[in-house]
Amino acid sequence: MLERHDITRLYDRHAGVMLGFFARRTFDPDAAVDLVAETFARAFIDRGRFRGQTESEQAAWLYGIARNLLADWRRKAHVERRAMAKLGVERRALTESEYDRIEELAGLDELRGDVRAGLDHLSENHRDALQLRVVEEREYRDVARALGVTEQTARARVSRALGVLRRHLAEEPNRA
Repeated sequence: MLERHDITRLYDRHAGVMLGFFARRTFDPDAAVDLVAETFARAFIDRGRFRGQTESEQAAWLYGIARNLLADWRRKAHVERRAMAKLGVERRALTESEYDRIEELAGLDELRGDVRAGLDHLSENHRDALQLRVVEEREYRDVARALGVTEQTARARVSRALGVLRRHLAEEPNRA
């Protein structure tokens, strides 16, 4: 069983790296801060269930919590604040320098450049389809209508565009 001081030690050891982990995946510093807080709140609440012995088992357990929360965040497009509310914690707004630091830790400027470069590899048709579907979050039928193509063609263009972008980002030497 993890004790209170173990959670504090885990926080000291992993919070900064975890913040970068979330920021790289959410592209949202506010969400990244919320997800780190939620991860450690859940770890604190569920510490009695942990049965591992080693520091690596503790880290694996902690990152398992983090991955599950990230999956929830992606599905719901927002962070649930239940654990923070249970603990009576109110999150203050991030300052501009904190935002900048989180983006720096996550390498978001570099990632944005890599994505821009990847978009340059797309045809105009694929780039337009990706813009409508991913950036503007339109339904496929609306993407098809805007592009003057069938829904199946719109789906294929978005899929191909994401594939090209994925391959481009996988080739980047600076991607972790």
